[in-house]
Amino acid sequence: MFNYVIDEELTLKLLMPEHARHMFALVERSRTRLRKWLPWVDGVTEQAHLETFIKNSVKQASENGGFSAGLWVRGELAGIIGYHEIDWHNRSVGIGYWLGEGYEGKGYMTSACRVLVDYALLEMDLNRVEIRCATGNRASRAIPERLSFIFEGVIRQAEKLPAGYVNHAVYGLLRSEWKLLG
Repeated sequence: MFNYVIDEELTLKLLMPEHARHMFALVERSRTRLRKWLPWVDGVTEQAHLETFIKNSVKQASENGGFSAGLWVRGELAGIIGYHEIDWHNRSVGIGYWLGEGYEGKGYMTSACRVLVDYALLEMDLNRVEIRCATGNRASRAIPERLSFIFEGVIRQAEKLPAGYVNHAVYGLLRSEWKLLG
């Protein structure tokens, strides 16, 4: 099972069925904040919904198409991060993430993203990593900005959220740029 220790506080673990209970509790505690930026939150009304998500995530990982991992802080599930479907032909991948209430603003997700960027560009030999965030979500946008991603533009009305459509800021990072930073 995938288990990556970032530091003495932070660990990434591949999502497994036994994590559904922890994930549902985190969504419940964070529902008001999460629903502002994530379209799936209102559809998660019971643990079984997350069990299905995790089952699909495990299948995707087994087919080498991407994965979702829990970000654990001192043994508590703090958020989720993962690769969207890997485009092996174009050697690119998107990263998605969210943090639960009380874990934001501490650098946890930036550390986790750095690990996934390193792995994608240096170990998997991909050429491009992309992160898309709602333009109004400053906390989420700060992560690719801290990691020296290039702001590439805006996709208008890219996602429908409970409050209406939001634009997405698109950030990209190429392997050649990441090597220069390292």
